[in-house]
This record gives sequence, structure tokens and C-alpha cells, in this order.
Amino acid sequence: MATIKDVAAQAGVSISTVSHVLNRTRKVSASARARVEQAVQELNYAPNSVARSLKVNNTRTIGMLVTTSVHPFFAEVVQAVEDLCFELGYSLILCNTENQPERQLMHLRMLLEKRVDGLLVICTDTPPSLTELLQQQPKLPLVMLDWSRDNHFADIIHDNADIGGYLAGKYLLEQGHRDFACITGHLHKGTSRLRLDGFTRALAEAGLRLPPEHIIEGDFESESGYQAMQQLLRQQARASAVFAFCDTMAFGAICAITQAGLRVPQDISVIGYDDVNMARFTSPPLTTISHPKRTLGRWALELLLKRIKEKDHQPEQLELKPRLVVRESVCPPGSRD
Repeated sequence: MATIKDVAAQAGVSISTVSHVLNRTRKVSASARARVEQAVQELNYAPNSVARSLKVNNTRTIGMLVTTSVHPFFAEVVQAVEDLCFELGYSLILCNTENQPERQLMHLRMLLEKRVDGLLVICTDTPPSLTELLQQQPKLPLVMLDWSRDNHFADIIHDNADIGGYLAGKYLLEQGHRDFACITGHLHKGTSRLRLDGFTRALAEAGLRLPPEHIIEGDFESESGYQAMQQLLRQQARASAVFAFCDTMAFGAICAITQAGLRVPQDISVIGYDDVNMARFTSPPLTTISHPKRTLGRWALELLLKRIKEKDHQPEQLELKPRLVVRESVCPPGSRD
């Protein structure tokens, strides 16, 4: 098996130059870099990452706890993090928690054993047991996504979900709607409460209220959007516009409306949240609130790397601004064209 000395000898450079090329720790001339890379390829050299991490006290590995990488929203955030990790020469260990406390704790302990350089957490449920364990790791660089503003031990990125809910309500009002329904996520979660608060605030400014029976709790999955919409369709007083708290639930709602022999948006308008990639390709294309997922992922990793490098780094809070994306799933009530 080839060693770093073999690579240096074949490339005609010092061992330290080979190290700088492999670890991207110092600028190396283009010709020297090319010789090193060619020698690495010809010798099939694979650095001993364990030995390296013991020597320099870092692994160039990032851990990430995520609810589920299958859901379109989380998948796009993860892709942004992974792309930037690749650009910067870091490895990413991705752990799906499925919002199960025992899995969260098991994965966190595993990541600590792997001696990751830092940790990203994007879990929609964060039980006290996980928070307590994170607080017990004061030396572990940590960035939380969309967590409470009362969190003082980690860097936080907020999505301003109340603003997103307000934008959805204002747009539906501008289109002439006066009868609304919401398919929410779990209402014990802060993000769901904030989106609902923003939406109802927009209605209150217009002198309107959201009937309690028109607030149906979902779970951010398409099946719950489908079931919730069926429940709304059975009600005697039918809403002319539905705000689904994520695009996947909006997809389920549109399916239920179509199966009932109704049309979107002519009979019922639907607005979603997140602006996942597939929102452009539904029938009709989905009007939604854009949650900048790639920005969210890249900001999170950039903030984490800053925290890793700056040992005296003070926790920061960054703000993302949602925006309205108008497509074809909303129109004024009563439109028949």
C-alpha cells in the first residue's frame, strides 16, 4: 500500500506539500498540485484519515441530524449542505431521526464517537432529552435550524414562518377570497404555530377570522393533506381557498379536490409552503411561499465552519425571509374560465 512518502517521492515534492494538496490547507502552485494529484492516482494512494485526525485533532467530518431526507423539503436542504461539503473537502454523516427521541440520542452519541468537527440539527421535534445532551457538549460547534429564539447555546437560523403565513393570507385576500381553511402541521410545533399566527393576523387586519372547524391538523405529509381536504369537503360551509402549511400536504389536498370532481383553482384555490422543486410540475403548478432551502443549507454549514474555526465565536442568529411565488393554483373565487 502506497504511503504519503511514496507520493511525495514520485511527485518530486515534500511530504508537507502533499499534505497541503490533500487537505487544502495552503495554496500550492498549479504544477506541484498537478504532480501530486497524478501521483496519488497512479499509486492509488488513500490517506489514513484516522491517523490524520489524531494528529491534527480534526476529522473534516460534519454530522447532520435531520428528520427525514426523504421529504422534499429536507432533501433539498441536505443536498445544499452536501454540495458545499464536497466543494470544501468535508465529509457529511447524515442521520435520519424520523422524529424518534431514541434515534436522535443514538445518532448523536454515534456522531460524538466519530469525533465530528461540528453538528447541524434540523429536526422538527426536539425533545428535552436531546436538548440536554446537546447542552452537555459545550465544545461541540453546533448550528440549529429553525429553533426557538430562546436557545442561547447554539447558532440559530430562523425561517420567519409568521411572515410566510402572513404573505399567504394577504395574497388570498388580494385575490378576493373571504372563506378560508388551513391544513396545518403538528400544532405543538413552533413552525406550525407561527405560520398559523401570521395567516390569522392577515385575516384579522381585513376584519375576518378563521373558523376553528376550518383548521385541520396534518403532519407535513401528503397523505395527511389528502385526508384533511376530504374532511374539509364534507363540511357544509366550504372554504374557497386552502392554505396548506407545506407543499406536500398541498399536493394531497389537490388530489382530494380533483377526485371529488372539483377544479383547482376555479372551485377551490390552494396555496402551499416551501416551494419544493416539484411544485412547478403539479397540475396546476402550485402557488406557494418560498422557503429558501439551498440558502438555508449553505448558511447553516458556513456558520458551522465559522464556529469551528473561531474558538471564541459567540452564538449568532440569522434570518431567512420567505417570499410569495405565484403560479396557477390560486384565482379569484367564482372564476370559471
